[in-house]
Amino acid sequence: MQNLIGKTALITGAAAGIGREIALQLAAEGVDLFLLDVDESGLADTTETASLLGVKVASRRCDLTDSKQISATIQEVLSTWGGVDILVNNAGVAFYGPTHTMTAEQWDWLLGINLLAPIQITRELLPSLLNRPEAHIVNVSSICGLVQGNRFSAYQVSKYGLLGFSEALRAEYSRQGLGVSAICPGPVTTRLFEVAPSGRDGKQTPIPPRWICTTPELVAQKAVKAIYRDQGICLVGWVAYVLYYLKRIAPWSLDLAFRFGRRRRMKKKAQQLALQAEQQFERSAESSSKAA
Repeated sequence: MQNLIGKTALITGAAAGIGREIALQLAAEGVDLFLLDVDESGLADTTETASLLGVKVASRRCDLTDSKQISATIQEVLSTWGGVDILVNNAGVAFYGPTHTMTAEQWDWLLGINLLAPIQITRELLPSLLNRPEAHIVNVSSICGLVQGNRFSAYQVSKYGLLGFSEALRAEYSRQGLGVSAICPGPVTTRLFEVAPSGRDGKQTPIPPRWICTTPELVAQKAVKAIYRDQGICLVGWVAYVLYYLKRIAPWSLDLAFRFGRRRRMKKKAQQLALQAEQQFERSAESSSKAA
């Protein structure tokens, strides 16, 4: 986009963190805003602050796990403004813990907010976006959408999916004036990890140390630049760059790191299973003798 003054934007997860900063920086560029979040208090604060920058700001509480609420919100946006020029799918949640302990409900909750909601919002707004001379979609993904890790599998699946969705849209609609950017920051100083549920008994979700984190302000700055430049994938933070190029130059190194200590752990696991089998056999034999 050459000029953002007078444009309109819909932003999810606008009550705090990255969404709030993107809202404020777009407002500073002269963009009118329609803001969504489930945190009504934070949403009201962002709305008030953005309004001070001299743009029109509307907001609505919207639970992104509820497809009916999403559709009702999109209809309100279309009836109010006739559509938007910029869509920012930012809202996201995380879950920490072993994949095999996650319930179906936890998977549905996370994928619903991080992946299915952005797909639904995009799908329902796409006709109006394509009807603009130029429009732009910003999907806030993560370096976790490019590089594997552990104990955050559902989060990574959602971010890999969002990145793939972004690239598919970009390939399909670029010639029609629709720009699509996937923002892929490393760890950010937001409350994402702090409020993420933990599936490990007695252990909280680990919070990355601040020295490896980037800031929501920088992510927002890069997002706005991506809109201006029609940038496809936008890395943010030194950690994101290191992991991105490590994955491409020496992908074996990451796999090696995750397999470190495998033989020792496999041997210990085999011993534990053998001990369990022996104990089970002894209990069965004891039960048989008592029955006799």
